[in-house]
Parts: sequence; structure tokens; C-alpha cells
Amino acid sequence: MRSRLEKLGIELIGLHELEREGIQIPAVPEDGDTPMENARQKAEAYYKTFQMPVFSCDSGLYFDNVPDKVQPGVHVRTINGKYLSDEEMIEYYSNLVRQYGNLTARYRNAICFIMDGTHSYGAMEPSMESGKFILTDKPHSRVREKGLPLDSLSIDIRTNQYFYDLPADKLEQIAVEDGFLEFFQNILGSKENGMA
Repeated sequence: MRSRLEKLGIELIGLHELEREGIQIPAVPEDGDTPMENARQKAEAYYKTFQMPVFSCDSGLYFDNVPDKVQPGVHVRTINGKYLSDEEMIEYYSNLVRQYGNLTARYRNAICFIMDGTHSYGAMEPSMESGKFILTDKPHSRVREKGLPLDSLSIDIRTNQYFYDLPADKLEQIAVEDGFLEFFQNILGSKENGMA
């Protein structure tokens, strides 16, 4: 996001940078039912604390052709009220694949930008969704990256390769910064035309 938004003259300051400066970051519950609700909760809490323009993003995982009751959505790591460890996630999602077959998946992303006390913008557009990928029940043999257990079960549809085996430049194509860039371009364009 930092490199994409630089093109628009937007300088980002991340929460970690603020923490290093000793600024207390508010805890936000993120208990919404959609990525948009969670993104808005975070943006509102951060704006209230910092009193400067802020944006926040959130994601949810969605599968094709599975019942609504098993759609993880924003609850990717919390299943039936239980927060899963990396290993428990591997086990849970592998079992889901064994039950329904390889799952076609995508991440749906949302963003909320609060410019000031009266201007707030949000979006959860298809252009912000990840590309579709396959979730399999056979974890990659490589040691998993802590905190990203589903990457070891994720396969690129186009190449049939695990995400772990894709070169870095191909992984970049899976990430969805273009939709977020368009979101900010639209806001800045509206502002310049006196519509914001």
C-alpha cells in the first residue's frame, strides 16, 4: 500500500511506527459481521485517537459452493467461538476440504477512510477482491510462516503451484492493491472537483 499510494502523493504512517514513538494504539474489537464493518470500526477508533486522516482495511475469506454456515468470512481464525492456533487452522480447513473437495476461495477486502470529522468514505468493491485460488487439504512440505497458516494450503489457480512455490513477483499479482489505489484516486478526483 505504501508504494502504491506514494504515486498519489500520500505518505503513510503505520501503527507500528506510532507505537515506536510511544503512542498508545487503541484496542479495537473487530466484531463486525463483514470486512466493511470491521474496517469502519478500526478507522473510527484510530481517527478518534489520532485526530488525523486515517484508513483501515479488513478482509474475509469466502468459498464458492459451500453453505453459508461454513463460510468463514471475517471469522477466518475464530471458529464456533474458538480462536484457532496455526495448527488448528490447518486441521480445520483441511477437514473442510475433505468434506467439500478442493475449495475455490477468495479474500474480499474492504477499506474505510476518514478524512476529517465530516468526510468518511468506504468501499468493498470486486476490484479489491483477491484473485480466486484453491484451498487443498495437503499442506505444503515447507515449514509454515507463523501467522499465515492458510498459505501452506493455498494453490494458485493459473499455475497450480502452492503460494509458497510462486516467485515473489507472481505473489504481488495475487495481492490486490489496485482496487485500493482506485479508491483513493476517486476520492482525490472528487475533492479536486469540489465534490468532497
